[in-house]
Amino acid sequence: MKTRNSRSRAARFAAALIGAPIATLPMVLAPPASAAWIVYDPTNYAQNVLQAARALEQINNQITQLQNEAQMLINQARNLTSLPYSSLQQLQQAVGRTQSLLQQAQNIAFDIQQIDQAFQQKYANIDMSASEQQLVADARSRWENTVGGLQDAMRVQAGVVGNIETNRAQMEALVDQSQGATGALQATQAGNQLLALQAQQFADLTAVIAANGRAEALTDAERAAAAEQGRVQRERFLTPGSGYQPGNAQMFNTSNN
Repeated sequence: MKTRNSRSRAARFAAALIGAPIATLPMVLAPPASAAWIVYDPTNYAQNVLQAARALEQINNQITQLQNEAQMLINQARNLTSLPYSSLQQLQQAVGRTQSLLQQAQNIAFDIQQIDQAFQQKYANIDMSASEQQLVADARSRWENTVGGLQDAMRVQAGVVGNIETNRAQMEALVDQSQGATGALQATQAGNQLLALQAQQFADLTAVIAANGRAEALTDAERAAAAEQGRVQRERFLTPGSGYQPGNAQMFNTSNN
């Protein structure tokens, strides 16, 4: 009897479970999520890794290309940067000072027409018919020209020597600018200004040579003119004159006798 009753209760419990709604079933009957199956495909995985590596390599190449282009633009900007220093004004002032000294030449300036006129009047030919007073005046005028030329040469020399300090300062500044140049344009501009400084120094040297040559030419011209004037005066002195001419002389007044 007990066995039959136990079987009857088990059957009724099973029937109750089958007829119960699904929502009322215990939650423990659902399988856990961790129990899902994961399929691993080595070939697919290798292909994915290879694609990712290629994509990363392309990205790195693009980054490198962008960096190179950025560096190229930076270099171009540096090469196009102008030199923030100019010695033009100082060089022009030095040339102007030397030119002003040359323009202040005394008596006979550095002018072709004036030189030709002065030499024609006072150096080329000595007029034998000129008076002694005129000969002396011409000789003094030539001496004044010579002394003025020597003084002009010394003034030009002094001015050029005064430019040496200015040139030294400009050369030092330009060399510093050249060594600190950030690009090709700055280096080129610094080099051009150094060439301009050299040209200015050549101009000073030319001015000194011209002034010294002028002084020497005036000295030689004065000597030549003095020799010619001496010849004329000697010839005039040696030329026989009219000599003594006899005439009537009255020593006492005899009209009252």
